[in-house]
Amino acid sequence: MKIVFLDHEVIDRGDINWAKVEALGDLAIYPHTGSDEQAIERLQGAEAVMIDEYPIGRSIMEACPDLKFIGPAATGYNHIDLDYARERGVAVCNVPAYSTEAVAQHAFALLLSLANGTGHFDKEIHEGRWNTAAGNAYTPWPLVLLDGKTIGIIGYGNIGRKVGEIAEAFGMKVNVYSRDPEAAVRSDVVSLNCPLTEENRGMVDEAFLNRMKDGAILINTARGGLVDAAAVANALRSGKLFGFGADVLASEPPDPDDPLLSAPNCILTPHIAFTPVEIRQRVIDICAENLRSFLQGGDMNRIV
Repeated sequence: MKIVFLDHEVIDRGDINWAKVEALGDLAIYPHTGSDEQAIERLQGAEAVMIDEYPIGRSIMEACPDLKFIGPAATGYNHIDLDYARERGVAVCNVPAYSTEAVAQHAFALLLSLANGTGHFDKEIHEGRWNTAAGNAYTPWPLVLLDGKTIGIIGYGNIGRKVGEIAEAFGMKVNVYSRDPEAAVRSDVVSLNCPLTEENRGMVDEAFLNRMKDGAILINTARGGLVDAAAVANALRSGKLFGFGADVLASEPPDPDDPLLSAPNCILTPHIAFTPVEIRQRVIDICAENLRSFLQGGDMNRIV
């Protein structure tokens, strides 16, 4: 069978082993696909397509009659026309919960960077300011001890639970939003780990921030759309928030006028929490197992 991966540039940086997919058929991989016309051309004769973010809609499926399997190399599948896939009898199989450990680790990397000021201290030392300090003590940035603090976790799925496990190892008390919303919001640290829906879009707004504990730390490794960027930036400037760490933004890459870019004590990373090579290899291997299951009449991770 012919298998096509339309956009592997995020998944594969030259360090991925494709053997498990190649064992199932003739594999053609492309780092990027620029248009539906190009996608249709590449998918002629293909029975299986794998994608990272490229949308597979009705027009592509109509133009590719041999297509029987769509494998998003991710948990999300909102870029696939599921209704038409169902109508056409095209299987769609995703990769659930593949990045739990990596995203939870990144949430704590952001939290520890804020709590211990590592970036600030590194910059100060490289710029020679430690050398000019009186004596050996040089503490231009306050450190936050996590032991004994509370962390509110909004979204207690696989990642949220892992964040909670790590927090407990640091001596923190975990408050779960679904069990006690007020305690979670009033915690010393609030970690966003929930999916983005139309109902919770922009949930961290001025009113939400006003409910938070003064001097709290906010971490977002979920989706940028959960947060009102202007409200968070204002809370950082006023001191309502001690710090904000995020791996996700509403617009990626950020617009030049994104208020978070100029906000104090705001640490941003470019949506990389899921990118350790072990995680990316896991994604490809699970895609292969999904396809193998489909070919054998199974329904591993099948959505449609």
